[in-house]
Amino acid sequence: MNRPVVVGVDGSPSSLVAAEHAARNAVQRSRPLHLVHGYLHPLGYGVPLNPYDLGVPAPTEEAQKMLEQVAAELTGRHPGLRVAVRQVAGGPGAALVEESRRAELVVVGSRGHGGFAGLLLGSVSGQVAQHGHCPVLVVRPADEPIPVGGPVVVGADGSESGALAVRQAADEAVRRGTSLVLLHVRRGERPGGVPEEVAESGAAEQAESAELLARAAGRVRADHPGLTVTERPVRAAKPAQALIEASGEAALVVVGSRGRGGFAGLLLGSVSHALVHHAHCPVLVAHPYEPAD
Repeated sequence: MNRPVVVGVDGSPSSLVAAEHAARNAVQRSRPLHLVHGYLHPLGYGVPLNPYDLGVPAPTEEAQKMLEQVAAELTGRHPGLRVAVRQVAGGPGAALVEESRRAELVVVGSRGHGGFAGLLLGSVSGQVAQHGHCPVLVVRPADEPIPVGGPVVVGADGSESGALAVRQAADEAVRRGTSLVLLHVRRGERPGGVPEEVAESGAAEQAESAELLARAAGRVRADHPGLTVTERPVRAAKPAQALIEASGEAALVVVGSRGRGGFAGLLLGSVSHALVHHAHCPVLVAHPYEPAD
């Protein structure tokens, strides 16, 4: 199954930046790129509950021209890139989540006109980051340059979600020809307590952190022998704070997703939620792939 890289495009600056990221990722993966424009029913509520009453809205020429122009510009900058464009009737967030079932990667911008790029992260973009059925790349606004250097950074915490994030981060580092930083955050010193007990507890936590990173790094090196992997134990009050700080020198930060999935599911975990809002570089939210039909 030749899964495409999918990006929502509404003509906003944020969505155009997302499209450029998507094109680069499609080239790196040797996958086709699909530019998708979601449009709502004229009443503003998506496809009507009874389409026999109002009819399903038709694609617009204006949106089609916008998509074709973006496609032409991307193929001009990325020779050999295969691009397809289409319009989809219905709510943009739900449509992109549905597209993710058959995608290699979905790319979303952090803000836009209210189409696929979303009003603010937390509307459409946040919806896709939460409920995607494949990895979701959240990119920065148009006024922030696309980073080309720096490592891929991922938080390792020993969880199943964290292990998936580490695997996808390693794959990304190999594709980008850069290094991988495995970061584990342990709690900062707690006030009070007997000094000897505090020191003993700190030493145990430090050893546990080193062991967790060593196991994760060992699995990565076994799968990617040529990849440079750095193990970075960090002490901080909150894991999100440490990862946000590390994102300042990274080309990409990868985080795991949490929750039960589906639109009734929980929000992203607190660390993932903080990163997609505040990281200084693009953030890849790791999701397992939907099984191919």
